[in-house]
Amino acid sequence: MGSHVSKQVERRKAIAVEKHTLCDLHQSCGEEFPSCAYKPSDKKNWMAGINPEKLHINKIVWPGTHDSATNKIGFPFITRPFAQCQNLSIYQQLEKGARVLDIRIQKDRKVCHGVLLTYNVDAVISDVKKFLSETQYEIIILEIRTEFGHEDPPEFDKYLVDQLGEFLIPQDDHVFDKTISELLPKRVICVWKPRKSPQPKAGSPLWNAGHLKDNWIDTDLPSTKFESNLKHLSNQPPVSSRKFFYRVENTVTPKADNPVLCVKPVTGRIHGYARLFITQCFSRGIADRLQILSTDFIDEDFVDACVAVTYARVEGKA
Repeated sequence: MGSHVSKQVERRKAIAVEKHTLCDLHQSCGEEFPSCAYKPSDKKNWMAGINPEKLHINKIVWPGTHDSATNKIGFPFITRPFAQCQNLSIYQQLEKGARVLDIRIQKDRKVCHGVLLTYNVDAVISDVKKFLSETQYEIIILEIRTEFGHEDPPEFDKYLVDQLGEFLIPQDDHVFDKTISELLPKRVICVWKPRKSPQPKAGSPLWNAGHLKDNWIDTDLPSTKFESNLKHLSNQPPVSSRKFFYRVENTVTPKADNPVLCVKPVTGRIHGYARLFITQCFSRGIADRLQILSTDFIDEDFVDACVAVTYARVEGKA
């Protein structure tokens, strides 16, 4: 018992030190980067506002959401706090400016996070289609994967093509160099990541796992995650020569050996430092590698920060 208490005390001290480390970095370095004051007047149509004829796919800093379809996961007040990473519906996230969605499913096509379940993936597709019907120039990256420990839903690739076929941008490395205008009317890059089923091939309406990569760091320590994200990003090629999307997740994960197990207070340790992360990318000379930045509980300032870097790139300021 005594050793367990001692371990908990040490864990709390480590978290406190890491929170102070990030706070000190923020105070000393600030949040200044090219066009950081830019804010889209209409977040629902922010790509249209920048200019689809000038906006190349590889110049976009994509605001993404982590575990996007968990707003109604599990049971309210009982299991939901341990798995909920977003409090908005898919449509509301897109309306707010998110352009990369992270969806995890199981064999029966229900969205899940570990063992906890929520609505059928049909609800996700419906929200995506509703958003597409209300906009003209917004491109979405829709990543759908079979959750760890679960089986692939049968013929799910066919389901995706049937549901989204008219919008799907086929898997093609040349897409990265094209502008939004050159891709229209196609508007969805759908990455399907099954566990055992065959991966989509080149030319398919769907994209395979090799086209959306990340380095997930399983920690609840905010400074450790922040610095690890910068290190892994620095090892990537610049977006101008990259033929895959690379995601950085501005999140931390509850750990079983810590008394705080709810997602929101844990991920809150790093949530407010997205602008600091972008600033550090510029100061460390790796801003040309930044591409997808994802978060829990997406908010307007997070979207504004990603859009600002996108705008700076298009205007030749970054």
